[in-house]
Amino acid sequence: MSLNEKEAVIKEYFDMWVSRDFKNIDNIFDCDIYYSECYGPEYQGISEIHQWIDKMLKEQVVIEWTIKRFIHQADSVVVEWFFKHKMQDKISGFDGVSIIEFTEDGTIYSIKEFASEAIHTTPFR
Repeated sequence: MSLNEKEAVIKEYFDMWVSRDFKNIDNIFDCDIYYSECYGPEYQGISEIHQWIDKMLKEQVVIEWTIKRFIHQADSVVVEWFFKHKMQDKISGFDGVSIIEFTEDGTIYSIKEFASEAIHTTPFR
């Protein structure tokens, strides 16, 4: 799988959250997918991913999930991004990084997310 193809799969996944259309999720995620969210929850297997998505579609609206850059190494891709969402009538956003690993056949089998505050300060200026 080429770098461009990996990037396209990741973009498709991120766009699913904004469009709220997950009909292709089983084609891009491995059936044994491991997913670690940046604030603690972990999911193992595509059935848990479906449960999580169903829950989040009731609780959250993703307004934006913008990719800033990709870093490639072998079958892994690091993605730097900005995420903005609405939950309980509150809009918030944060910066983040995902480490995404692909199988040989091009499906995603692992995502590990890490987050940072979107508003940064410069305390010594």
